[in-house]
This record gives sequence, C-alpha cells and structure tokens, in this order.
Amino acid sequence: MNMDAKKQAPVSRATLGRLPDYLNYLRSLPEEQGPCENISAASIAKDLCLGEVQVRKDLSAISAPGRPRIGFNRRELINSLEAALCTTSGSRAALAGAGKLGAALLGFDGFSAYGLEIAAAFDNDPAKQNLQISGKTVYSSEELAPYVRKQNIHIGIIAVPKDQAQSVCDQMIEGGITAIWNFVPVSLEVPENIIVRQENLALSLAHLSSHVRAE
Repeated sequence: MNMDAKKQAPVSRATLGRLPDYLNYLRSLPEEQGPCENISAASIAKDLCLGEVQVRKDLSAISAPGRPRIGFNRRELINSLEAALCTTSGSRAALAGAGKLGAALLGFDGFSAYGLEIAAAFDNDPAKQNLQISGKTVYSSEELAPYVRKQNIHIGIIAVPKDQAQSVCDQMIEGGITAIWNFVPVSLEVPENIIVRQENLALSLAHLSSHVRAE
C-alpha cells in the first residue's frame, strides 16, 4: 500500500469529528498488556456505541487497516490519530471574548492533550484589557487582526455578545484565521474556504433535557 497516497487522501468532516473520541478512548484504556496490545474495530465500536463498519471506515482513513483476527496495534493507532489531529505539532488559537465563558476556556487545561493552546484573548472592555487570565494576556479587540497575522494563528474562538459576533468574525478572517469555533448562537457569514464549528450550549442542554423527560 502506498502510505504517502493515504496521507494525502481527504478525510471527511464527519470522520474528523469522531477522531478525538477514538483518541480519547484509546488513551483511557489500561496499559496492562503493554505497548504491543491489539484492539479490534468491534471492541471500539461496542464501547463507543458506534457501528463496526463506521469505525473501520473512519480508522482506515487515517491508518493502515486492521489485520483480520488481530485488529489494530493500539500504540500505532494512537500515533496515527495524533498525527491526523496534529496533536504533536501543536496549534494555537486566538479567543475573542474574555467574559465568564472566555475565562473558563482560558482556564481549561484539557486542550493541551490534543496539541492545542489558546495563545491570547481579546476584549473590547477596557476593564479586562491587559489582565492576565490563567496566564494568558487579554488585549484590546482592535489588536485581534494584527496579532493573529503576526503570530501566524489560524484558529479563532468566538465567545462575545451576539451583536459583536459577525464583526469579530470579520476581524479574524482579515487576520488570516481559517477555522472558527463559534460559541455564539448566531449564524456567521464567511467565505467558502473558512470552516466554522458551531457550539450551541443551550441546544446541547435542551437535547439532554429532552432525553431525561423521555425516560
């Protein structure tokens, strides 16, 4: 098999969305059997409540296919997932909004496990500017575009009031941001080459509430 060709093959957004779950699951398994431990797609599918065919398809997109009756080498599969998610090379993000949600994101230490770091925060409130939150500096919103351009940052996180979301999005794109994680419940207008991941906390809670009521 030509592994170089496989590395260049595009991975669907749906598959990319499941890769962190696979990585987190494999990392959480006990090391009792050592680094040569093998794991089957069936086992992964069962523990993650996914279809076995889906698991095989997802993992074959980022690694060599599992061997019949043997499965995947766990350490090699973790390495492939880390490479696909760029957790070893590291990615930096800029956060717009240093309110309660923004401060919580700045203080969350789980990003580092996936090679991610929030480099700095930006806010238009003078009372927040120049503060240090969890070791990160809060700058004026006016510095957002120049900062991300100078620092070569391509990931933006939006946690501002609704009426500021689009203008902040425009500033990020102006500075070179190509991927946006949006926590504001508004639809952003972006060019086709910009990826937006919408995180609607209220909707997620509503789904959980609906599930509880249905029990």
